Amino acid sequence: MGDLKLTSSAFEDGGEIPRECGYKNGNTTPPLTISGIPAGTKSLSIIMDDPDAMGAVGKVWVHWVAWNIDPTIELDDVVDHLSIEGMTDFGEVGYGGPAPPDKRHTYVFKLYALDSELDLPGKSTKADVEKAMEGHILEQTTLTGTYAPDR
Repeated sequence: MGDLKLTSSAFEDGGEIPRECGYKNGNTTPPLTISGIPAGTKSLSIIMDDPDAMGAVGKVWVHWVAWNIDPTIELDDVVDHLSIEGMTDFGEVGYGGPAPPDKRHTYVFKLYALDSELDLPGKSTKADVEKAMEGHILEQTTLTGTYAPDR
C-alpha cells in the first residue's frame, strides 16, 4: 500500500456524511482532498458507490463517476478540478448523493491513480471506466462514509 489518500473535511473515514450531501437534501458533493499522489500519475479517477444497496435494490448503486482529474494541481477540493463525469444509477451525469431506501448504508469513495488518461466520452458508466482503467492503476485508496434515510 502506498501513500495515496482521500480525505474529507466534512466527515472522518467511516463517519457520517453530512445531510446536505444526500440526494434529497441538497445533493452537495462533500469536500474531498487528495494527497500522496504517486510518481508517474497521469490522471485520477473517482467512483462512489453503495454496496449496501445490493440488499435493498439488488445491485451496487453507482452514485458518482469522474475521471481524467489532473494530478498535477493542488487538490484541496477535487470538485473544483473535475474533468469528466459519468452516468450514475439515478440516470444523471455528475454527483448523486446518498439516498438509502431502507436503513443506514455505507458509501465508498474509490480513488485511482492512473498511468494514463482515459479515452472515454462523458456519460460513460462505472463499468466503462473500470474497463478502461484495467492495466493502468498505479495505486488506489478508499474513503467510506455512512448515511441514514430521512425519517
